[in-house]
Amino acid sequence: MTSESRPAPDWVGDVGLGVRAWVGETPPTPAEASPERSAGTGSGKGGRSGRSGKGGRSGKGRTRTWEEREAARLAREEAAAAEVEADPEAVARKILLDTLTGQARTRQELADKLAKRGVPDDLAAGLLDRFTEVGLIDDGAFARQWVESRHRSRGLAPRALAQELRRKGVDDEDTKLALEQIDEADQRHAARELVDKKLRSMRGLDTQVATRRLAGMLARKGYSAGLAFSVVREALRDRHDEVDDLDAPDV
Repeated sequence: MTSESRPAPDWVGDVGLGVRAWVGETPPTPAEASPERSAGTGSGKGGRSGRSGKGGRSGKGRTRTWEEREAARLAREEAAAAEVEADPEAVARKILLDTLTGQARTRQELADKLAKRGVPDDLAAGLLDRFTEVGLIDDGAFARQWVESRHRSRGLAPRALAQELRRKGVDDEDTKLALEQIDEADQRHAARELVDKKLRSMRGLDTQVATRRLAGMLARKGYSAGLAFSVVREALRDRHDEVDDLDAPDV
């Protein structure tokens, strides 16, 4: 049996025409699909030569129109939908594995990802259950890791961390257990580090203004008003003591 040799489509070499063909628009004519026309060049009498340099744009490097970008987006969405329809479980499994590579995710985040790609809800739920059973999805472990990392790197207090975990779909029980890693001493230490760092850029500022700004910063990080003002007063008192020591004359 001899292999069939199929001619290349007329739109080969021009992405815009290829997208039109993909989404079912009127097939391009040979004249429209010709490399010379796509590049904006021509030959012979009446043809337009390509321009380069200032003010001219070559066909290959031209900026796509909104219609072309929209057609390309629709083509990608149709291709993705066709892939899901052909083998939804294989596509869903690949989405989950790719998303989990290098970074843990919550079950809710993964469910949202599958829904966005058009994976049926019942299939998504089954796969998420299996991934949870084998330990690839673990909201409790995710919450503990998230709390430890965000508290250490950003100085966030439990209230702010709880809000973040809630947005990621972690339930109240897993959130509560994760936040138990941070005690009052940890919070006070983290708050003092934040204040000391901020104070370095607030030299010469009025004490009341500095107090208000520092307390506001800690409030945005999730600290209670009582702890925030206590830490700020302590830091400002220590700073004033340091200034007094520097100004004191030698005996």
